[in-house]
Amino acid sequence: MHDAMLEISGLNAHYRDFQALYGVGMHVKAGEVLAIIGANGAGKTTLMRSISGLMANGAGQIRYKNQDISALRADQVAALGIALVPEGRQLFRSLSVEENLVIGGQIGRKGPWHLEAVFNLFPILRERRAVPATSLSGGQQQMVAIGRALMANPDMILFDEISLGLAPIIIKDIYAALPGIIGEGMSAMIVEQDISKALAVSSRVYCLQEGRVSLEGASGAVSRSDISRAYFGIE
Repeated sequence: MHDAMLEISGLNAHYRDFQALYGVGMHVKAGEVLAIIGANGAGKTTLMRSISGLMANGAGQIRYKNQDISALRADQVAALGIALVPEGRQLFRSLSVEENLVIGGQIGRKGPWHLEAVFNLFPILRERRAVPATSLSGGQQQMVAIGRALMANPDMILFDEISLGLAPIIIKDIYAALPGIIGEGMSAMIVEQDISKALAVSSRVYCLQEGRVSLEGASGAVSRSDISRAYFGIE
């Protein structure tokens, strides 16, 4: 697909003898927000790890800006402009909020995101900049994880379980910040358990079921019955 920023074709992924993805195919256009939904164990996190270089992939399975990135390491993928906000946040326990953010910028890409821009997006982080990042609340830690990804000035950002385990008011704050994150032409893939939120912020949606794509469509056009069938395999 010539207008795709990211194109995945025939993606298989394994954890030793266990196969987690089976021939997955999807694409993301420049400036597009894509939602990835599916039950626990459907392969969503494996997909994110595969794209970001944290898992080994077969040649030709993942292309980014017309370049085969299937065999690249995570740091090489990040240098090309793909940033991951991982499930569970994975902040550095021994480092402060500011130090965690600065690490994200060490990739050296130029762009609009720097410490002050992140602090403007999430003002609470400016107030807590000197405290250990893992001493923050879950929602504030998620803000740090998002800010760390933005500091790499990516062209595409991957959000793995963006609202998992967060209080509703914090989820609302995170989603309120999204337009400021992806409003400058950045592409995004959002893994989200809350289907309504996923559909509301995305232009297209894919559903994974047991490692396979079970649904693809425009977010405003798929029905609840379509999603139920794709999500649970119910006919």
